[in-house]
Amino acid sequence: MTSSSAPEPAARPASRRRWVAGLAVFAVLFAGFSALGVWQVQRLAWKQELIRQVDSRIHAHPVPAPGPASFDAVTREADQYRRVTASGRFLHDREARVKAVTDLGPGFWVVTPLADARGFTVLINRGFVPAERASPETRTAGQIDGPVSVTGLLRISEPKGGFLRDNDPVGDRWFSRDVAAIAQAKRLDGPVAPYFIDADSTPNPGGWPRGGLTVVRFANSHLVYALTWFGLALMSAGGAVLWLRDERRRRAGGR
Repeated sequence: MTSSSAPEPAARPASRRRWVAGLAVFAVLFAGFSALGVWQVQRLAWKQELIRQVDSRIHAHPVPAPGPASFDAVTREADQYRRVTASGRFLHDREARVKAVTDLGPGFWVVTPLADARGFTVLINRGFVPAERASPETRTAGQIDGPVSVTGLLRISEPKGGFLRDNDPVGDRWFSRDVAAIAQAKRLDGPVAPYFIDADSTPNPGGWPRGGLTVVRFANSHLVYALTWFGLALMSAGGAVLWLRDERRRRAGGR
């Protein structure tokens, strides 16, 4: 009677299935991590182009703010942070004060409707005031009467509130610059621009509100994410090599 160390015939298909299944798992991991890395590289290119575009907008010569004929064409991608001008008269009795935290501390944005000379209303974020200057009576010099011209950055509406709190139009408590809600609460007539304008740092009489505090900052960690995903892909490939080596040793030991 002879003996043999060769695997039983039934064991060989099971070994092959384990080998194929193991390779499939590592292949899926490698492909998945690689795809995520490529996606982050694409996102990096997109973010760098966005930063370039915004940088060119905020330093460009100001253009007239879009009027009613262009309202529907205003988008975040094409117009956010575009440098614009608007001329008209402030409607100080319709002012809204929006909670804010800036480099000057906590306080409020003073958002005042401007009746543009072209026949529409646009909200102007005139700038920041500390809490003790929230009341218009404490900054009467800055309540400009008569024709004005404002230069600043076009901003897209901020609906639904902020600071983890909802806007309260009835109580006139605002936590974001929600153009539609403010326009409705302040009963603004006629066409109202779907955007607002952050006024630049041109001083207001009396020093308040203080404009030019727009923060233009974009998180850009896509390169780190890409390297992380590609690193995991390489680890998957390395794991596959080690697993194959171990499988070959196991199969060789079974003979």
